[in-house]
Parts: sequence; C-alpha cells; structure tokens
Amino acid sequence: EAQFVKNHTSATYKAVRRLRAPSTVAITGTPMENSLADLWSLLSISAPGLLPSPDRFTAEFRRPIERGSAPKLASLRARIRPFMLRRTKEQVAADLPAKTEQVIDVELPASHRRAYEQRLARERQKVLGLLEDDTAQSRFTALKSLTTLRLMALDPSLLDDEGAASEGKRGGKRPGRRARSAKVEALLEQLEPVVAEGHQALVFSQFTRYLGMVRGELEAAGITTAYLDGSTSDRAGVIEAFRSGGAQAFLISLKAGGFGLTLTEADYVFLLDPWWNPQTEEQAVDRAHRIGQDKPVMVYRLVSAGTIEEKVMALKAKKAELFERVVEGADAAGEARAEGVAGAGAVGTAGMAQARLTAAEIRDLIEH
Repeated sequence: EAQFVKNHTSATYKAVRRLRAPSTVAITGTPMENSLADLWSLLSISAPGLLPSPDRFTAEFRRPIERGSAPKLASLRARIRPFMLRRTKEQVAADLPAKTEQVIDVELPASHRRAYEQRLARERQKVLGLLEDDTAQSRFTALKSLTTLRLMALDPSLLDDEGAASEGKRGGKRPGRRARSAKVEALLEQLEPVVAEGHQALVFSQFTRYLGMVRGELEAAGITTAYLDGSTSDRAGVIEAFRSGGAQAFLISLKAGGFGLTLTEADYVFLLDPWWNPQTEEQAVDRAHRIGQDKPVMVYRLVSAGTIEEKVMALKAKKAELFERVVEGADAAGEARAEGVAGAGAVGTAGMAQARLTAAEIRDLIEH
C-alpha cells in the first residue's frame, strides 16, 4: 500500500527508497491524502529523477499550484502523465450501487448558541493577533483554537474541563447520562428508523471523546453498537462482530477507519463533524461504498449551523477543487475519484488536499 511511504521524512519511506529493483510500481487508491508532497514521495520511488528535490519541488510546483498558477499546473501534469495509470470506480466496478450524499444542517439551541458565540469571541481575539507572526508556536496555538471551536460546535460539555478536549482521553468508555446535544438528537432522528428497518450504519467522528459520548446515547436509545479507535486492542474482533450482525451502528474514529477496512454490511454512513481534508472523509465513506456492496449507500454529513463547521465545509470544497485541477484537469472536475491504480512505473492520483492550513485559511475559519 503506497500510502505508507507518502511522507518522505519517515523511516518507512527511507527503507523503501534503499531497495534495489529493476522496476518499481506504486499501487494505492489514496496516494495524495495531504498535499502535493505526497505525490513527490511516490514518484521519487517509482520514477526517480522525474521531479526535483523536495525543496525545489515545493518552490517550483507545490506553492505556485496551491496559489492557483495555471502554467505550473499544466507543466506538472505534462511531466507526470506518462507515469500514471488511473482507474475510476466506474471502470473498476461498473455495477457498484449509487452513493447519495446529503448535508443535514443542525440548529443549535439558544444555550448552546450563546456558549459557542462567547467562546468564538475569545478564540478569535487570540488567533487574529497571532497570525501576524507565522511561527510554529503561533500556528500551534491557532490550530488548538480551531479545535476548541469545533468541539464547541459539537457539544459544550466537551470543554467543561479545559483539559477535556485533549484526545489523550480515549472515547471507548461510556459517559454518564446528560442532556442530549442537538447533533445527537439529529443523529438519532435519522438513525432510529434506519436500524428499525434492519440496516447497519457507520458513524464517524474525529474526536474519540465525543464518539464515546455518542455511543452512550445510542445504547441508551436501544441501538446496539461496536466501537473502534486507535486504542482498540481487539480490532479484528470488533470488526468481525459488526460484520456478523452483532451491532446496528459501528462508531469509528476517522483516523482509525480511514483506510484498510471493507464494511459493505453497512449501507448508511453518518459523519458527525466535517474535516477540511475532503479525501480523508471520502476514504471513510468508502469503507461502505466498495466492491462487494450490493445496496445503495446513503451518506449524511451533520453540520452545526452558524458555526466553524460551515467554514470547514467551504474550505473542504476549495481543496477538493484543487484536487480536481491537479489530477483531472480543469475540464474534468466532475469525474469520480480514483479507486485504485497500477502500471509500469505508475503512481495513483486520488486523495489530494493541502495538509498545512495557510494563515489566510485560518483567518477565514475564525472570522465572521
């Protein structure tokens, strides 16, 4: 799986780069999850010398393309095209059932809205002053503020303790009873009739503590669950229990379930919080929409209205458009994303999004 060598500073990449072979093929469905640097890594292995050094590539191609340079985009596409073989889902699995996606806007109750606006004012004042000085520390603080606002958009109780937002606290333990948040209410409104009809569902969130809270609410409502995050010890056993029908809903952290899973028993997918990397979300959704799926797949994205989540959705759309320009060309922006690639000296082309948020993007997320 070529995704494991997409980071050219990792030990795995360096070990693979040292291997000697008469020819090399990089095969993956998600080779550019984060940025054009992922593309550089895979091509440096499968077609050494095609692209300049990482620093020169960043200066000559990555930054200009991310800023919208059409000549640099055309130049890069012309250079890499002979070394890429791409297959879309339509080509690989022409009989794959349809995937329907819907955004559900969740209105926050008055108390939640007030708490969110108060926190927004505080974090905005902090972040806008930091963005003038683009240091590693200021960027870390800004990203921490964005995470705080994303948690507030989900449920203010996630920040009752200032340390509670830390993802060091794993979400597998069930919380005590509490008032349901608006988003959990919206999830149950959609999920209860689905499982009552015998369907199974995947429920994704990036925040394990929140996912654990949601698990408790679903089980309190009589919905059986399975749970998977990075700390799950018996991963295979949990997956098999869901596949065999032992749970109606499978709650999965976005990172733990991003790739390597086939869960075609589920035909409903719920994304509880949006992420600005569109391909990370697509990888999660495609755990259900894969070869072997024989039912139409319904995908629901729950977005808290009037919060940073709406801004994240807009940023995600912009990054998806960048992927289309790099991979598909401006005239093919509606084509499906890649399911897999193979070929002599080939590299896949799915899953591109800019990893590092710019100061302008952070400002757009935090301002009105």
